Amino acid sequence: MHVQEWLDTVPAAAVYAVVALVIGLESLGVPLPGEIVLVSAALLSSQHSGINPVVLGACATLGAVIGDSIGYAIGRKGGRPLLAWLGRKFPRHFSEGHVATAERSFEKWGMWAVFFGRFIALLRIFAGPLAGVLHMPYWKFLIANVLGGICWAGGTTAVIYYVGVVAEDWLKRFSYVGLAAAVLVGVASMLVVRRKAKKAAAEREAAESEPVPAAD
Repeated sequence: MHVQEWLDTVPAAAVYAVVALVIGLESLGVPLPGEIVLVSAALLSSQHSGINPVVLGACATLGAVIGDSIGYAIGRKGGRPLLAWLGRKFPRHFSEGHVATAERSFEKWGMWAVFFGRFIALLRIFAGPLAGVLHMPYWKFLIANVLGGICWAGGTTAVIYYVGVVAEDWLKRFSYVGLAAAVLVGVASMLVVRRKAKKAAAEREAAESEPVPAAD
Protein backbone atom coordinates (compact mmCIF):
# COMPACT_ATOMS: atom_id res chain seq x y z
CA MET A 1 0.00 0.00 0.00
CA HIS A 2 1.13 3.58 -0.69
CA VAL A 3 2.91 4.94 2.38
CA GLN A 4 0.82 8.08 2.54
CA GLU A 5 -2.42 6.11 2.18
CA TRP A 6 -1.37 3.80 5.01
CA LEU A 7 -0.44 6.71 7.29
CA ASP A 8 -3.86 8.22 6.57
CA THR A 9 -5.52 5.16 8.11
CA VAL A 10 -3.86 5.50 11.53
CA PRO A 11 -4.38 8.12 14.30
CA ALA A 12 -2.23 11.25 14.33
CA ALA A 13 -0.37 10.09 17.44
CA ALA A 14 0.58 6.89 15.62
CA VAL A 15 1.86 8.93 12.64
CA TYR A 16 4.17 10.90 14.96
CA ALA A 17 5.39 7.66 16.56
CA VAL A 18 5.97 5.89 13.22
CA VAL A 19 7.95 8.82 11.80
CA ALA A 20 10.11 9.12 14.94
CA LEU A 21 10.68 5.34 15.11
CA VAL A 22 11.55 4.81 11.43
CA ILE A 23 13.89 7.80 11.30
CA GLY A 24 15.42 6.83 14.64
CA LEU A 25 16.13 3.26 13.51
CA GLU A 26 17.54 4.47 10.21
CA SER A 27 19.83 6.92 12.03
CA LEU A 28 20.87 4.13 14.41
CA GLY A 29 22.14 2.10 11.44
CA VAL A 30 19.14 0.06 10.24
CA PRO A 31 18.49 0.44 6.49
CA LEU A 32 14.94 1.89 6.45
CA PRO A 33 13.21 4.47 4.15
CA GLY A 34 13.15 7.31 6.68
CA GLU A 35 13.08 10.05 4.05
CA ILE A 36 10.10 8.54 2.22
CA VAL A 37 8.13 8.15 5.46
CA LEU A 38 8.91 11.76 6.47
CA VAL A 39 7.90 13.19 3.08
CA SER A 40 4.69 11.14 3.11
CA ALA A 41 3.77 12.31 6.62
CA ALA A 42 4.56 15.94 5.77
CA LEU A 43 2.36 15.78 2.68
CA LEU A 44 -0.37 14.24 4.79
CA SER A 45 -0.07 16.99 7.41
CA SER A 46 -0.77 19.60 4.73
CA GLN A 47 -4.06 17.87 3.92
CA HIS A 48 -5.02 16.48 7.32
CA SER A 49 -5.98 18.90 10.11
CA GLY A 50 -5.31 16.26 12.77
CA ILE A 51 -1.55 16.15 12.08
CA ASN A 52 0.35 19.17 13.35
CA PRO A 53 3.42 19.91 11.16
CA VAL A 54 5.30 21.45 14.10
CA VAL A 55 4.81 18.34 16.23
CA LEU A 56 5.67 16.16 13.22
CA GLY A 57 8.91 18.06 12.60
CA ALA A 58 9.80 17.88 16.28
CA CYS A 59 9.19 14.11 16.39
CA ALA A 60 11.25 13.58 13.24
CA THR A 61 14.09 15.69 14.65
CA LEU A 62 13.95 13.90 17.99
CA GLY A 63 14.04 10.49 16.30
CA ALA A 64 17.01 11.54 14.16
CA VAL A 65 19.04 12.93 17.08
CA ILE A 66 18.32 10.06 19.49
CA GLY A 67 18.88 7.40 16.82
CA ASP A 68 22.23 8.89 15.82
CA SER A 69 23.30 9.16 19.47
CA ILE A 70 22.46 5.51 20.12
CA GLY A 71 24.32 4.56 16.95
CA TYR A 72 27.32 6.56 18.17
CA ALA A 73 27.29 4.72 21.52
CA ILE A 74 27.01 1.33 19.82
CA GLY A 75 29.81 2.17 17.38
CA ARG A 76 32.10 3.44 20.14
CA LYS A 77 31.60 0.25 22.15
CA GLY A 78 31.62 -2.20 19.24
CA GLY A 79 34.52 -0.68 17.30
CA ARG A 80 35.90 -2.27 14.13
CA PRO A 81 34.49 -5.74 14.89
CA LEU A 82 31.01 -4.18 14.73
CA LEU A 83 31.65 -2.84 11.22
CA ALA A 84 32.96 -6.24 10.15
CA TRP A 85 29.84 -7.94 11.54
CA LEU A 86 27.55 -5.42 9.83
CA GLY A 87 29.46 -5.99 6.58
CA ARG A 88 28.67 -9.71 6.77
CA LYS A 89 25.01 -9.13 7.67
CA PHE A 90 24.33 -6.20 5.32
CA PRO A 91 26.95 -6.40 2.53
CA ARG A 92 25.02 -4.01 0.28
CA HIS A 93 25.10 -1.23 2.86
CA PHE A 94 28.19 -1.93 5.00
CA SER A 95 30.66 -3.31 2.46
CA GLU A 96 34.36 -2.54 2.93
CA GLY A 97 34.20 -0.05 0.06
CA HIS A 98 31.28 1.85 1.59
CA VAL A 99 32.95 1.93 4.98
CA ALA A 100 36.21 3.16 3.42
CA THR A 101 34.39 5.96 1.57
CA ALA A 102 32.58 7.03 4.73
CA GLU A 103 35.83 6.95 6.73
CA ARG A 104 37.56 9.23 4.24
CA SER A 105 34.63 11.65 4.48
CA PHE A 106 34.91 11.71 8.27
CA GLU A 107 38.68 12.14 8.21
CA LYS A 108 38.43 15.00 5.71
CA TRP A 109 35.35 16.84 6.96
CA GLY A 110 34.93 15.81 10.62
CA MET A 111 31.79 17.40 12.09
CA TRP A 112 30.60 18.48 8.65
CA ALA A 113 30.48 14.84 7.57
CA VAL A 114 27.95 14.19 10.35
CA PHE A 115 25.96 17.30 9.46
CA PHE A 116 25.80 16.82 5.69
CA GLY A 117 25.60 13.04 6.04
CA ARG A 118 22.05 13.60 7.30
CA PHE A 119 21.06 14.70 3.78
CA ILE A 120 22.53 11.64 1.99
CA ALA A 121 20.54 8.42 2.24
CA LEU A 122 23.42 5.97 2.71
CA LEU A 123 25.49 8.22 4.97
CA ARG A 124 22.50 8.66 7.29
CA ILE A 125 22.93 4.99 8.19
CA PHE A 126 26.71 5.33 8.72
CA ALA A 127 27.03 8.66 10.54
CA GLY A 128 26.28 7.63 14.13
CA PRO A 129 28.00 4.24 14.31
CA LEU A 130 31.04 5.32 12.31
CA ALA A 131 31.55 8.48 14.39
CA GLY A 132 31.59 6.24 17.46
CA VAL A 133 34.01 3.75 15.90
CA LEU A 134 36.37 6.59 14.95
CA HIS A 135 36.09 8.03 18.50
CA MET A 136 34.95 11.47 17.39
CA PRO A 137 34.58 13.60 20.56
CA TYR A 138 30.95 13.29 21.60
CA TRP A 139 30.41 17.04 22.05
CA LYS A 140 31.44 17.62 18.43
CA PHE A 141 29.25 14.77 17.25
CA LEU A 142 26.30 16.02 19.30
CA ILE A 143 26.48 19.56 17.90
CA ALA A 144 26.62 18.31 14.30
CA ASN A 145 23.98 15.68 15.05
CA VAL A 146 21.48 18.15 16.54
CA LEU A 147 22.00 20.82 13.88
CA GLY A 148 21.82 18.26 11.07
CA GLY A 149 18.68 16.70 12.52
CA ILE A 150 16.95 20.06 12.85
CA CYS A 151 17.89 21.22 9.34
CA TRP A 152 17.05 17.92 7.64
CA ALA A 153 13.99 16.70 9.55
CA GLY A 154 12.55 20.09 10.45
CA GLY A 155 13.45 21.66 7.13
CA THR A 156 12.03 18.81 5.07
CA THR A 157 8.79 18.89 7.04
CA ALA A 158 8.44 22.67 6.66
CA VAL A 159 9.16 22.70 2.92
CA ILE A 160 6.88 19.79 2.06
CA TYR A 161 4.10 21.16 4.28
CA TYR A 162 4.34 24.62 2.70
CA VAL A 163 4.27 23.17 -0.81
CA GLY A 164 1.27 21.07 0.18
CA VAL A 165 -0.64 24.09 1.51
CA VAL A 166 -0.03 26.38 -1.47
CA ALA A 167 -0.64 23.66 -4.04
CA GLU A 168 -3.13 21.38 -2.28
CA ASP A 169 -5.29 20.72 -5.34
CA TRP A 170 -2.25 19.92 -7.47
CA LEU A 171 -0.77 17.62 -4.84
CA LYS A 172 -4.03 15.72 -4.46
CA ARG A 173 -3.70 14.68 -8.08
CA PHE A 174 0.07 14.34 -8.15
CA SER A 175 1.07 13.37 -4.62
CA TYR A 176 3.39 10.73 -6.06
CA VAL A 177 5.65 13.46 -7.42
CA GLY A 178 6.99 14.36 -3.98
CA LEU A 179 7.69 10.74 -3.12
CA ALA A 180 9.22 10.06 -6.53
CA ALA A 181 11.55 13.03 -6.10
CA ALA A 182 12.61 11.80 -2.65
CA VAL A 183 13.23 8.30 -4.01
CA LEU A 184 15.24 9.65 -6.96
CA VAL A 185 17.41 11.79 -4.69
CA GLY A 186 17.98 8.83 -2.38
CA VAL A 187 18.83 6.45 -5.23
CA ALA A 188 21.12 8.99 -6.90
CA SER A 189 23.06 9.63 -3.68
CA MET A 190 23.33 5.89 -3.05
CA LEU A 191 24.70 5.31 -6.59
CA VAL A 192 27.28 8.07 -6.15
CA VAL A 193 28.45 6.62 -2.83
CA ARG A 194 28.48 3.10 -4.28
CA ARG A 195 30.60 4.21 -7.24
CA LYS A 196 33.06 5.93 -4.92
CA ALA A 197 33.11 2.83 -2.74
CA LYS A 198 33.95 0.59 -5.70
CA LYS A 199 36.71 2.99 -6.75
CA ALA A 200 38.13 3.02 -3.23
CA ALA A 201 38.05 -0.78 -3.07
CA ALA A 202 39.79 -1.05 -6.45
CA GLU A 203 42.50 1.41 -5.37
CA ARG A 204 43.04 -0.49 -2.13
CA GLU A 205 43.33 -3.81 -3.97
CA ALA A 206 45.79 -2.28 -6.45
CA ALA A 207 47.89 -0.91 -3.61
CA GLU A 208 47.91 -4.25 -1.80
CA SER A 209 48.91 -6.10 -4.99
CA GLU A 210 51.94 -3.89 -5.65
CA PRO A 211 55.21 -5.72 -4.92
CA VAL A 212 57.08 -4.58 -1.83
CA PRO A 213 60.65 -3.51 -2.75
CA ALA A 214 63.32 -5.68 -1.19
CA ALA A 215 65.37 -4.16 1.60
CA ASP A 216 68.97 -3.33 0.80
